[in-house]
Amino acid sequence: MTRMETTKSPGPRPAMEESRAASPSFAGQRLAREWQTIAAMVRCYCERHHDTKAALCPECRELLAYAAVRLERCRFGAEKPVCVKCPVHCYQPTRREQVKAVMRYAGPRMLWRHPILSLRHWLDGFRKAPAVADAEAFPPTS
Repeated sequence: MTRMETTKSPGPRPAMEESRAASPSFAGQRLAREWQTIAAMVRCYCERHHDTKAALCPECRELLAYAAVRLERCRFGAEKPVCVKCPVHCYQPTRREQVKAVMRYAGPRMLWRHPILSLRHWLDGFRKAPAVADAEAFPPTS
């Protein structure tokens, strides 16, 4: 047996490892990085507003799960722009307001806590959003 196989885990895992373990698999690096960014922002917000340290509160876990589903089902895939520049707003209005509150709080703090993710997210903001035909943006409801 190797040394790694014989060592035991030192107690409960920190929130960062927990979110990575629960992280969905994405098609490309761009979406995986987008997931890491939103997960880091939600952790930052939850630690301060819901007084959590080891894990996310149920409300923030639900929000993060919802964000993961939205990223997995994004119609643009790897060409996805940052959400604020996306021509298709796929979040429900209440979830969108929750994410705005999270980003408003965590965004400025990300520069100190996760400078590389912040820089990459800022650079991703310069990507042009793919064009969407009006028929695609608003499919008929039947």
